[in-house]
Amino acid sequence: MKRLRVLITNNTLADRAGTELYVRDLAIALLERGHTPVAYSSLLGEVARELRGATIPVVDHLDALAVPPDIIHGHHHLETMTALLSFPGVPAIYFCHGWIPWEEAPPQFPRIVRYIAVDHTCRDRLIYEHAIREERVELFLNFVDLNRFRPRDPLPDRPRRALVFSNNASNHTHLGAIREACAHASIELDVIGAGAGNVCVRPEDLLRDYDIVFAKGRSALEALAVGAAVVLCDAAGAGPMVTTDEVERLRPLNFGIRALRESVNPDVIAHEIARYDAKDAAEVSRRTRAAAGLDTAIDKLLLLYQEVIEEYKRNGTQDQTPELRAAATYLRRWVPNLTAQHHMRIQCELLKVDHDRLRTEEEKLRGECDTLRSELGELRGESEKLRTELTDIQNSSTMRLRNRLVATPVLGPLAKSLAKLVAGRAS
Repeated sequence: MKRLRVLITNNTLADRAGTELYVRDLAIALLERGHTPVAYSSLLGEVARELRGATIPVVDHLDALAVPPDIIHGHHHLETMTALLSFPGVPAIYFCHGWIPWEEAPPQFPRIVRYIAVDHTCRDRLIYEHAIREERVELFLNFVDLNRFRPRDPLPDRPRRALVFSNNASNHTHLGAIREACAHASIELDVIGAGAGNVCVRPEDLLRDYDIVFAKGRSALEALAVGAAVVLCDAAGAGPMVTTDEVERLRPLNFGIRALRESVNPDVIAHEIARYDAKDAAEVSRRTRAAAGLDTAIDKLLLLYQEVIEEYKRNGTQDQTPELRAAATYLRRWVPNLTAQHHMRIQCELLKVDHDRLRTEEEKLRGECDTLRSELGELRGESEKLRTELTDIQNSSTMRLRNRLVATPVLGPLAKSLAKLVAGRAS
């Protein structure tokens, strides 16, 4: 196979998340095979720096490419369409990695020769929600770098340590239920992921230290390759322990959303923990490593690239009319969405202004409240002082004599009359 120039698109190459890391692993593998991958995104960051550190070109505008690619490997419709319109005559494949995200929706364009689903769920989205013809859709399951994620030592008979491996894990999602279930089973629990403020750059160095891993998708696959017992779980829901009875069913679902059918609660998690079987987990890991290796996936992908390039050479047309119409249809579909996002940003900015105003007012009111609280304290002190002085007066010998005189049957009325007379003359 000749050396290929492969343009890989992604909506971001910033945070260490799903498709960003997929692009990283794919690009590095292509480079090691002697090809020329180029990564494109309008939002660059940590993953982009990692790619450049591996000597892979990364661009945030396609004018930087002096030579067109041989094929476009598209993730996310905006970036894929940008690449297609930037390089006329270059065929593409489009990967759909998710059931829910709007950016995963497939663009319909004549030069997209194949649509690739990473699981059965995404395949259904392409065919039954976006009218992609079935013969143009292929299944390409996720892979794992077996050289990085090496087998761990044999699992203990009883699990001692567990890991939540998810960017979505926090006390506001599924973490609390897992903590409770693990505490009940006397299992020590750790968490890695952005939601917990604990991003791990090299999970392959950590996974071997845990007996049970709670994860989904790519993270679950990596944990299985290492040899942990994996319970499918994420913010979206809980699934089963991946056993030999179910691994063949769950992998085509990408250990993802369609497998997370249970609500996340301590009882559900505890039930799956109780299914722990060290020998069964070892066999699941062996099967995973035999079927889901990166090298095998790259072999298949390179054959797909070549097939798409040759098919486009045979069937491609110089007539630009279908592409122009497809581009117009695409814009007509997404302009309302982008307009709505623009209005939402405006509303967000207005809400921020209101928030800042209310915070300023709150701080002012807090200051006034503190002043009133201080004044109240002073008044209470003054009141206590006057109460003490009144008590002293009431307990004085003069006041006690006055009270005795007033209480005397004969002298009391006379003293009161004299007091009125003196008061009248004084006025």
